[in-house]
Amino acid sequence: MRRESTHPHPSSDATELLRSVSTLINRNVTVAGRRTSMRLEPAMWDALQQLCRREGKTLNELVTEIDRQRSESSLTAAIRVYLLRYFCAAATDEGHRLAGHGALPHHFPV
Repeated sequence: MRRESTHPHPSSDATELLRSVSTLINRNVTVAGRRTSMRLEPAMWDALQQLCRREGKTLNELVTEIDRQRSESSLTAAIRVYLLRYFCAAATDEGHRLAGHGALPHHFPV
């Protein structure tokens, strides 16, 4: 016996509109001397800029470095993984202390 879904299905026009709207931002970068475009979420672009400031590198230098080290299938995937690892390392007790934020609390209010 087939059950009817209680969730309304959007029309095909509405579905197509939702697919065409993207929160990704497209920017051009130069990777190892070659110009390419990348699409990332605004928060990823912000994190890249913050990392560039912290490390004293240009965006092109940092992205070239990530590209040379990557094992992920795409450059954007490699960038997301790199950013996650970078900020996770900074979130350790030692990383937090070195950043001048003091000790991390060992319990968080719920």
